[in-house]
Amino acid sequence: MTIAAPAVSAETIYWVAQDLPPHFSFVNGHAPRSVAELAHGEVDGFLRVLLPRMPEFEHEFIEASTARYEALSRSGQTLCSALHVRTPARTGWLYFSHLFPSLLAREIHVIVRRDSLPRIAQGRPADARITLAELLRRRDLTLLLARDRAYGPQIDKALAGISVPRLAVGAQPVSQVLDMLRAGRMDFTLDYPAIVNDYLKRVDDPGALVALPIAEGRTTLLAMVSCSRTPDGRRYIEAIDAAVRALARDADRASWVREWRADRADPADMRRLNAYMDDRARGGPRVE
Repeated sequence: MTIAAPAVSAETIYWVAQDLPPHFSFVNGHAPRSVAELAHGEVDGFLRVLLPRMPEFEHEFIEASTARYEALSRSGQTLCSALHVRTPARTGWLYFSHLFPSLLAREIHVIVRRDSLPRIAQGRPADARITLAELLRRRDLTLLLARDRAYGPQIDKALAGISVPRLAVGAQPVSQVLDMLRAGRMDFTLDYPAIVNDYLKRVDDPGALVALPIAEGRTTLLAMVSCSRTPDGRRYIEAIDAAVRALARDADRASWVREWRADRADPADMRRLNAYMDDRARGGPRVE
C-alpha cells in the first residue's frame, strides 16, 4: 500500500499509530488526525509536547500494525514510531533513538484471569514475583502473544527457542489478545498493567483479569523512537533526536513536564527523567 503524498508544502513525517492505551490511545475509535488530536498518555502525551518543536515538519498518523510498518519500511517508504522497542532484528530496517527514561508503567506483567490465579500463583505471597521462565516450563499452562511484538531483552531471551502461539493482530492488538484471554482461549499473556486496566474499563468487566509482576518485567531502560532505514528516515530520526535535545535544554522544563504528565508524575520517575534530560542537554546526537 502506498501512502498518498501530502497536499501541503511542508515535509510530512508519517507516524505509526496503534491503539495501546494508556500509552497511545485512539480518539473516538480512530487514529489521531493531527498533533492536536493526540491523547495524554505516556507516549502520545510526550509527542504532543515534542512535535510542535519541529516546525519544519508536518505530522500525520497512520494506523498500522507492526507487520505493516515493517513491510512499508522494507519497500522503501518512510514512517516513524514511538511505540516499538529496539531489537537486533529491527535494526535491519529501522533507525533508533530514544525519548525518555522508562517510567514505572513500563513494566511487563503476566496477565491471567482472576479465576485462574490460585492455579498460576500456587500459594506465592502476594508481593512475590513470578519467574517467567518457570511459567514457560509448565506444561499445564498455555501462553498466547501478539505476533511481531517484542517485550524487551530479558523477556525476549526467555521466549527465544520456545514455541509460543502468536496471534496475527492489527493496529488494535490489546483488545484482540485480552478478549481471547477473558474467553478462556489461553491461560496467560504478557502486557502492562495500565493497559489491562484501561481495557477492563472499556469492556466494563473490572477485576476479570489480574496482573502479576515477573522477575523479567522491566522491559527497557529507555522509551525508543524509530524511523524506517531510508535516507528520509535518517533525516527524520536525526531531527527527532535534535528536538529531544532542545526539549532537554528548555529552561522551563517543569512546564512541559506538567503538560505531559499532569499530576501522574511519580517522584522516582521524576528523578530519572531529570537525570536523563540533564544528560541529553549536555550530550550530542544519539542515533543507532
